Amino acid sequence: MCSVAGVALPRRAGPRPTTTPVNPHTQLDQQPTDPSVRGRLAGLVFALPGVRERESLISVPGARALHLEDSLTSGPPEAFLINREFAHLHPGADESLHAMLPPELLDEAVAMGWAEQHPVARRGLIPANAVMLFAPRDDDELEVVASLVQASYAFAYPDAQL
Repeated sequence: MCSVAGVALPRRAGPRPTTTPVNPHTQLDQQPTDPSVRGRLAGLVFALPGVRERESLISVPGARALHLEDSLTSGPPEAFLINREFAHLHPGADESLHAMLPPELLDEAVAMGWAEQHPVARRGLIPANAVMLFAPRDDDELEVVASLVQASYAFAYPDAQL
């Protein structure tokens, strides 16, 4: 079993959310009922050292990109969605994220119900490790989703001290 930050990835409760099968790849249901969950997730992921918030270069308008500072050592090309953007948070009612997971974590994150492969990755047009991370519905899920974003960050920035 793979782990995130040394802890086994738990199974996400319930069925997978409904998502769109094409671009824009959107989560259609199972968003958090507490509006503060999104803000707390953003606070955690944008506080990662060397991460700057920028408008996404690849997502829908209003998506908030996690961009690795240019001065930092970067991981392999498949650690990034575009340029130095390794993940982004979707705006509005969606609240899911797209991220580039380390390949060794991909199958486990999907099998445990936290992610699904991006439809464009399923077609082989972008790296296979491009995923949607489902919106966290509560504080427990927030911790897991934040840890998956941290894994994406560590893949993009191998010298990160987490």
